[in-house]
Amino acid sequence: MRPILTAALLGTTFLALPSAAHAQAMTAEEAASLRAELAALKAQVQTLETRLDAATAQPMPAPAPTPTPPVTAKPATEIAWKGAPEIKTADGWSFKPRGRVQVDLAGVDTPAGVTDARGGLKTEFRRVYLGVDGKIPGGIAYRVEADIANSSVELTDVYLTYGTGPLSVTAGQIKPFWSLDEMTSDLFTSFMERAAFAQAFGFERRVGLSAQYKGEALLLQGGVFGDNANDLLDDSNNALSIDGRVVWMPKLGDTRLHLGASAHWRDPNDPAATGRYRARPFAHTTDVRLVDTGLLDIEGERGLGIEGALIAGPFHAAGEGFWQTVKRTGSADPTFFGGYAEVGMVLTPGDRRGYKDGGFDRLKPSKPITAGGIGAIEVNARYDHLDLNDAGIAGGRQQTALIGLVWAPIEYIRITANYGKVWIDGARIATASGDRDYTADTFGLRTQIDF
Repeated sequence: MRPILTAALLGTTFLALPSAAHAQAMTAEEAASLRAELAALKAQVQTLETRLDAATAQPMPAPAPTPTPPVTAKPATEIAWKGAPEIKTADGWSFKPRGRVQVDLAGVDTPAGVTDARGGLKTEFRRVYLGVDGKIPGGIAYRVEADIANSSVELTDVYLTYGTGPLSVTAGQIKPFWSLDEMTSDLFTSFMERAAFAQAFGFERRVGLSAQYKGEALLLQGGVFGDNANDLLDDSNNALSIDGRVVWMPKLGDTRLHLGASAHWRDPNDPAATGRYRARPFAHTTDVRLVDTGLLDIEGERGLGIEGALIAGPFHAAGEGFWQTVKRTGSADPTFFGGYAEVGMVLTPGDRRGYKDGGFDRLKPSKPITAGGIGAIEVNARYDHLDLNDAGIAGGRQQTALIGLVWAPIEYIRITANYGKVWIDGARIATASGDRDYTADTFGLRTQIDF
């Protein structure tokens, strides 16, 4: 670039010289003058070249960026682990498989002639639940679950719930808001079996329509129910019940208080209806019931329960009472009673009994074995009472003192062991010598996993 520019300027200069300078020889003075002009011209050329170099060294302005059209983000999908994978989307969908397996080793030791081969030490799959639950956008939740233990299939929780705030409505098969012990999942009970009155008075899931209000310290539950889904397969089953429960559950600092009551009314809507009230001696591996009213004609049932509990740090206490009145045709109406009182202590530092929505919840170890700890350890003691004697009905009275140990090595595995001393008065089954007042020993060991 520079040689071309210099040649062009010099060429222009020569062309501008007087024609006489080319026609004849120049004098010395004219030659000196020409040399001076050429030197000045060369200096001008160098100045122009310097300016040109500076101009070309500056960067060219960057072109304006091309705008990118907006992209609508798809809902993010999250997968969490809660004993099993739980899939969630940002727009409100969720899906989670659920289940539990409980394997029991249990038995009852009674005097000769009572249980014989039907007692002793036995094993069983107490429960094998499989199902799913999840949420649908708009405040809808669902659960479908069945128990497939012992070569049979029995529906457990099967429901659809709608609710976007403290009030919710549920249609399907659920527990009709029974007692604290019954509303606590069998995964988290203090002992392998619930209170004797829960079994004796026929507490079970039923199909119906219910509503619930859950505030910070108040729980209201109520519904109208038919019967258990399996029993409703009989077209002649027209049973109807109304059940309700109220719980005050304030949290006072580190202490949780639980006070509640429930009321129940049931009409079998069948003039030939019968009922039977009985309970096992805290061992499900035997089908022997030491207290049993036998079959009674039933026109209706009324139940009333009260419940209370306290959780203060690692300590907890609980107690309940339940009165079941049987309305009969042409006979006096008996009122049977059951209840218990319980205390417990979590021995591992930093751990405590769980509580959620009006029932005891999961025992979560703060130092599980997966983190180098020993898990959570809890000891419990309970006195249980069931009286099936009233209005000429002699079903017997059963009193049991229980002690139990719970170990949760991790959150979703639990091992429970318990021993009970049972006192029976007026037993349904007499001993070989004819005695109906005697004692028995019951014991059990359960290994369970849930997800």
